[in-house]
Amino acid sequence: MAATLNAEPADPNERIEHALPPKSYADAVEEDPRPEVEDDEKTLIDEDAIKESPPRPQTMRNSSELRAFGEVMDEVEAKETHGSPGSRRAPSPGVLRHPKGRLEEEIDLGTRKSSAVGAVKAGLWEGVNGNANGAANGDKTPETLEGVGEDEEPRTPVRKVHRRSWSKSLDDTASAWNNKDGNGSLSSLSPSSSQLSPKSLGVENAVDSIYENVYNKSGENLATLKPADGYYTSLTQRENKPSNPEPRPSRDRSNSELVSGRRAGAGWSRSKIRWAPFNVPIQRRLQTAIVLMHTLSIAGLFALFFLLCTIPLLWPILLPYLIYVLLSRAAIDGQLSQRSERARNLKIWSLFASYFPARLHRSAKLEPTRKYIFGYHPHGIISHGAFAAFGTEALGFKQLFPGITNVLLTLDSNFRIPLYRDYALRMGLASVSRESCENILSHGGPNGEGMGRAITIVVGGARESLEAKPYSLKLVVKRRKGFVKLAIRQGADLVPVLAFGENDIYDQVDTDRHPWIHGLQMAVKKVAGFTVPLFHARGVFNYDVGLMPYRRPINIVVGRPIEVLQNKNPDPGYVDEIHEKYVEELLRIWEEWKDTFARGRRGELEIIE
Repeated sequence: MAATLNAEPADPNERIEHALPPKSYADAVEEDPRPEVEDDEKTLIDEDAIKESPPRPQTMRNSSELRAFGEVMDEVEAKETHGSPGSRRAPSPGVLRHPKGRLEEEIDLGTRKSSAVGAVKAGLWEGVNGNANGAANGDKTPETLEGVGEDEEPRTPVRKVHRRSWSKSLDDTASAWNNKDGNGSLSSLSPSSSQLSPKSLGVENAVDSIYENVYNKSGENLATLKPADGYYTSLTQRENKPSNPEPRPSRDRSNSELVSGRRAGAGWSRSKIRWAPFNVPIQRRLQTAIVLMHTLSIAGLFALFFLLCTIPLLWPILLPYLIYVLLSRAAIDGQLSQRSERARNLKIWSLFASYFPARLHRSAKLEPTRKYIFGYHPHGIISHGAFAAFGTEALGFKQLFPGITNVLLTLDSNFRIPLYRDYALRMGLASVSRESCENILSHGGPNGEGMGRAITIVVGGARESLEAKPYSLKLVVKRRKGFVKLAIRQGADLVPVLAFGENDIYDQVDTDRHPWIHGLQMAVKKVAGFTVPLFHARGVFNYDVGLMPYRRPINIVVGRPIEVLQNKNPDPGYVDEIHEKYVEELLRIWEEWKDTFARGRRGELEIIE
């Protein structure tokens, strides 16, 4: 049976008039307006009848301010350790209190967890339905609170009007806790609601809820879990929403007359051309510019000459110059009179070689008292590696082979092109004709007979350029024995040179799939002495289309020299012997360095002709 509430006046002045002693706030319990019920029935709390405690100390936060779940738990733990201001004793650990000031239950989880998650999962919250201590001991909630001390200074407690929405929310919450199943989970909140599983307590499938604090006059913490606004509305909408909504009926557009054009700009998104970014470093831009200049040197200088011919004022100069070009023997006399070491050592050639990049490697030292013929393989498309290693000093030829003057040889027809011939002669290039080779190897040097001189011949020539395909190496050297006879006549040692990566810097049309193209190229070579391979690579501003070589490394390995005995009339057997040694040295270079410089190869070295 519910105990009768104390009806004595609480006002100090009234108590003096009635000759009553001062009364502490702990003993001032207001009368319960609800009717008495049986002990075995559960009693719901009438929130409007419960009076709020006097204001808490100023150090506490506003009682109506919403608090985060973790913050409240931390504050409760702090009060357990140090106690609250104004209280005579610290609250017991694990105590949860109703926001209106009534002690609801004591939770003992054994491990003294401060989280409310364990309380929910264990089903220990029984205070709302009137059972004190819940499943712990089954005792009833005390109807009066025992005093723990008296306040010497009498004063009237401050009363505040309760909001009706709180009572409704608490009634619904109490119903939910009363309808727990045997596992301690919540079954319902209200007749029209589903399960209550607050997200702040770690329970899945729940809407946001608010965990708030209220402090009584003694500073004790009163906590409650209040569903957020709109919680019941969301539950109603969720129940009314069909679980499997019917699919929308599809419209039959088979008879539609709407015809659309192609989507503009769609091709750009699928473009396979990779464009160069704008933030390319200046060094790479300069490298590209120098390689472009050398690649277009023949066509560009020849076009410039015709442009100058359109100016009549220059005709008195251009006509004598043209006659000089046709009659000049500077490319074949072997004097190297127009060779400029300053031009060969320009820093721009370092940019040219670093574009790929290209490097020169030496297998053995060469004596500066002998003559040499370097055989360069493969020809490639334009022989950029040969120009970087032997046409300039960018790769340090003089440092690797001190005392040797090397001359890169090219087609004699190139020295009949106005302006370009002067550019080639200044770089120390010479004609590949027999007369030019003999003059270079028989003039100059310490004794004036060519000692310490060397020439570089691209042995495969134009025929080998047709086999220049990436990641493969096919050499035309079987029937090339003229350079061997020249070496025997001049007493010059043969030095094989193998350039790894020379064929990789350009792509070429596959002549195996288009045999008629190969036949046309061979016909041009037979008539004009040169051929035109159909090649392509990257561009200046993109990485996929253009005539610029790819940025792929070129490693030029100089082999060991093959000593030759001089003979003005070489014996064919001796020529074959030297030629065989030459091929063996080429194969040795390949086998020794292919795993280092040709890791991406698609085949082995082949000698085709």
